[in-house]
Order: sequence, then structure tokens, then C-alpha cells
Amino acid sequence: MRPLIRLFGALALATSALAAHAWPDQPVTLVVPYTPGTGIDLIARQLSARLPAVIGQPVVVDNVAGASGNIGSDKVARAKPDGYTLLVQVNTLVMNKSLYKSLSYDPVNDFVPVSLTSWGTLLLVTNPNVQKTTSIAQVVAAAKKDPGKLTYATPGVGTPHHLSMAMMLQSSGAEMLHVPYKGTAGAVTDLLGGRIDYMFLPVHVALQHIQAGKLKAIATGSDKRLSQLPDVPTLAESGIKGGNVDMWYGVLAPKGTPPDVVARLNKEIAAVLKQPEVATAFQSQGMVPAASTPAEFKELLVKDTQRWAEVVKRGNITAE
Repeated sequence: MRPLIRLFGALALATSALAAHAWPDQPVTLVVPYTPGTGIDLIARQLSARLPAVIGQPVVVDNVAGASGNIGSDKVARAKPDGYTLLVQVNTLVMNKSLYKSLSYDPVNDFVPVSLTSWGTLLLVTNPNVQKTTSIAQVVAAAKKDPGKLTYATPGVGTPHHLSMAMMLQSSGAEMLHVPYKGTAGAVTDLLGGRIDYMFLPVHVALQHIQAGKLKAIATGSDKRLSQLPDVPTLAESGIKGGNVDMWYGVLAPKGTPPDVVARLNKEIAAVLKQPEVATAFQSQGMVPAASTPAEFKELLVKDTQRWAEVVKRGNITAE
């Protein structure tokens, strides 16, 4: 009897190993919960162009936009956890947990983190015609002198741009009028035209206007100063606690996805991110390639969920 039990056990292990080895045996879908042309879309398309060479199957991009990324994220959360449907997201994923009270998925518990793909930096910029605002200290002083008089634009309520400014204002005790737009383009137009005073913008969007003298950089939201703007201090250097407002981007799978599949994906994504062409493409969108282990990504998800929940609560911010 015991030899028979051992035989069945060996067969079960062999079958399990064969099943794991068989992945993937069909196309893999990368769900992008935003419209084509965004930074997240670019990440997905770089992965979809390069992963097939190493996994032996096509990788397609599915843009499922709407509700600040919630529709696409929900689709992946409900997908079969077999490694064939993955989510490419930005830190909006964890911000939405606090912004939407009726969220249909949990950004931490309903996904398995696969790997970070990159980081993006936000810059606090102003129209040069706004007087005496060449530093965070001056911005804060002006905002405290006339609460609500100075304005700041965002691409919408609950976006990283919005919560980054909310965090800065909460930390400093200053007050400004929030002017939300439906996207970045209109906000930048009004900022350049002097109808808006301040805005957090991605580096690649702001840099061209800064170099042309149409915008002035006040502070960078990263841990370190930017090589392109070495004279611009960080928020932390300027006295803003918790001043790192960098945006992370990453790939996640539905909860229950087999660990061996996650490990394979993690390995292949890390290899893709090391390719010089990918770094060049990312840099054109103001992003820096950065892989991670699933555990490191999970730790970041938990930490960021708590961090932005505090900002949302203090600011009484809701996207509904």
C-alpha cells in the first residue's frame, strides 16, 4: 500500500510541475484601466512588445478606461487567477480605496503584486507672473495670508496631482482653492495663461515649459533632486513632512494566481525593464524603470494605502 501511496504522490507532484511548466499556453492580456496614449499604456505596450519573445505567447493590451481606473481594475480582480489576465496600474489604485466608499474591489487583498515597473516624479510649478513664490516657504506664506485666494489645478478630484497638493497643504497648514479639470491639457493651458497659480505636473510635461520660461519649478516631489533641475529642492528639503509624492507604476495579478506563475512573470518583467530601449521609452514619459520583488511591491501597497487614506480623511476628499 505504501509504495502505491508514494507512487500517487509522485504522480501528483509531476502533474503539478507539468502544469506550472505549461504556463503560458495561450495569449496573456494586460489590462490598462485608462485610455491609449497614457504613461501606463506606454508601459503595457513596451511589455507586450517584448514579453512574447521570452514566454512564447502573444501579449495583448486591453484598454478598459473609466471611473478613475476602477472599471479595469475591477475586471482584473474578478478574472480567473491563472496568469493570463494582468493589471497595469499607477498609485491611483490605492488612493481609490479611500476616495470611493463603494469600491467593488480591495487594492491590497484582491490582487497579487507581480512587480513594479517604474517611478514617475511630480514637480510643483507656478506661472512666473505669480509674485514672491519662488520657494515653498513663500508659497505657504502667501497662501496663509489670503486663505483660498491662490488657486491650484489638477486633472481631477482624487488624482495623484490632487492628493499630492492636498498633502503639501495639510503639512504646511496653508489653504488654496482647488480647481479640478477633466484631464491635464486644459489645466496646463490655464496655468500657462495665468488663470491658475500652481499645479503638480509630471516632469516630462513640465520640463519643456520650464525651459521655455513659461513655468517656474518650485519643488520636486521625489526623494532626491532631479538631474535635469539640480537647483530645484525637494519638498522634504523645503520642510514638507512626508514630501515624497512620486508615482509608482506596476503589474498585478488576480488574488490566487499561482506563485510559480507570479515568479516567472516577475523574472521576465525585470529582464524587459533592463533593456536600453525600454529605459529610453520610459524616460520620454518622465518615468524611470524600476523592478521589484512581489513582497516589496506588497509592502508598498499596504504603506501607500494607509498614507493616502490619512490625506483623504484629513481633507474630507471624495470622488463620488
